[in-house]
Amino acid sequence: MSYWLMKSEPEECSIDDLARLGRVPWTGVRNYQARNFMRDDFALGDGVLFYHSSCPQPGIAGLAEVCSAAYPDATQFDPASPYHDPKSDPAKPRWLHVDVSFVRKTRLLALPELRQTPTLAGMRLLQPGNRLSITPVTPAEWQEILKLLDAASPSPR
Repeated sequence: MSYWLMKSEPEECSIDDLARLGRVPWTGVRNYQARNFMRDDFALGDGVLFYHSSCPQPGIAGLAEVCSAAYPDATQFDPASPYHDPKSDPAKPRWLHVDVSFVRKTRLLALPELRQTPTLAGMRLLQPGNRLSITPVTPAEWQEILKLLDAASPSPR
């Protein structure tokens, strides 16, 4: 099993949208490295940190999982889509995506808290200049984030 951080702008698709829908196609990825992660490295059941980006309070907002293999992103062929790519050929699609399914909403684990956690110092998200919408997360980083999320959760009665 692998782990990933996937960024989404909440006005496009938030963790609440994913909770309501249950499953969404992760369309609009237009970076070759992020596309290659989906195509070559994602597997069914991989864990996803659902990250709200480009918003007043960016951070991890929930957990999801990969629930499909990579397949062509139809938005590349739609002239009305902001993700339209006129150079992409339907016979050989340039852009792919996967579907992700909802696991649970969490408290917002904001960027400053992530930066203040010494064991996450090497996390790709926190590296200067990182702007990828999809990045790998190590098993140790995944476990640390789950601990941070669970530490702030109320105790079960």
